[in-house]
Amino acid sequence: MVDIRIPGSKSITARALFLAAAADGETRLSQPLRSDDTEAFAEGLRRLGYAVDSSRDDEWVIGGRAGGPPSAEAEVFCRDGATTARFLPALAATGRGSYRFDASEQMRRRPMAPLTDALTALGVKIDFLGEPDHHPFALSTTGIDGGALTLDASISSQFLTALLLLAPLTRKGLRIDVSDLVSVPYVGITVAMMRSFGIEVDVDGSTYDVRPQVYRPQAYRIEPDASSASYFFAAAALIGGEVTVPGLGSGALQGDLAFVEVLEEMGAHVRITPEGTTVRGGALRGGTYNMRDISDTMPTLAAIAPFAEAPTRIVDVYNTRLKECDRLEACAGNLRRMGITVDTGRDWIEIHPGTPHTAEIETFRDHRIAMAFSVAALRVEGGLTFDDPGCVKKTFPDFHPVFAGFAAALKS
Repeated sequence: MVDIRIPGSKSITARALFLAAAADGETRLSQPLRSDDTEAFAEGLRRLGYAVDSSRDDEWVIGGRAGGPPSAEAEVFCRDGATTARFLPALAATGRGSYRFDASEQMRRRPMAPLTDALTALGVKIDFLGEPDHHPFALSTTGIDGGALTLDASISSQFLTALLLLAPLTRKGLRIDVSDLVSVPYVGITVAMMRSFGIEVDVDGSTYDVRPQVYRPQAYRIEPDASSASYFFAAAALIGGEVTVPGLGSGALQGDLAFVEVLEEMGAHVRITPEGTTVRGGALRGGTYNMRDISDTMPTLAAIAPFAEAPTRIVDVYNTRLKECDRLEACAGNLRRMGITVDTGRDWIEIHPGTPHTAEIETFRDHRIAMAFSVAALRVEGGLTFDDPGCVKKTFPDFHPVFAGFAAALKS
């Protein structure tokens, strides 16, 4: 059996950075993820005037302020990070000042309308400096009174999270009626973490109600990243052996841990305890899996699907077309390049069993495509090459050497 230490959760680190900045005092975050996305978030906070000490890998210290950003003017470059690009404008909107936000070409292509429309409805002035409802844009604010909103969350749950995080900082509170919410577990992470920082959140079906409150600073430990863990769990399921991820167990906040339930349905053996999660390989059976709520792990399943005994159909994953790349088509194209028969529709992909051959994987600068197909490479004679292996820096900078060492230990 191999124990593998997974870096901290990107989703939890991003939320924790927002919560720490909005809290009234100093917060210490232990085991944060250090990656391109989270470093961009930390740098964005600094640009907004917050004190952020990220000199240590195992603990970051943030000086929070309950009244919005300390700086009245700032220019923030969000790089490729969707959480950075969507959460930081929400934080800035709670202050008083003028702020400009921009992002990489990749992030500029990703939609912002659900958030920018909501902020505009709440009285924030937004001027788009390029394509409407995309980065770059300038934001002017005198704080947010609050009120009631209706939000279409069919593109991403991050827009709801951004609004929930700012809600306690409004003058009158915020009520949000949500329709067509995707990635529901990620909103569960948000609500749980807000409560940990002292905020009451009332949830009644699809309605979220938050009154004005003050976030409480604290020491907060960040659990391992469940999405990153999926590659190690999938490797054990694919080539046999057994892997345990400590610190990611039955009390985990992240819904992506449910990926192991998919592996179990496919034939792997899974054990979840309060201390961690263990997966042991077994013959993969194929089947149909709805991954709407755990769509970040869709590429992981797609990459190992050719090795199953029957076709694997993944459904209700339209939102994966709106990520760093069109992940559904990226997976389909790469699998076809490997000689595998694949069918796709608007929100589904079906992968047929086969014997993949060596090929170069087109990553589209998407970390999840590179990491997912690294798992498939374990069963491809001659292996796979990648046009941009370094794109994993977004969430897991050391992925390739860590995964290579893990795979060698798993096979031994």
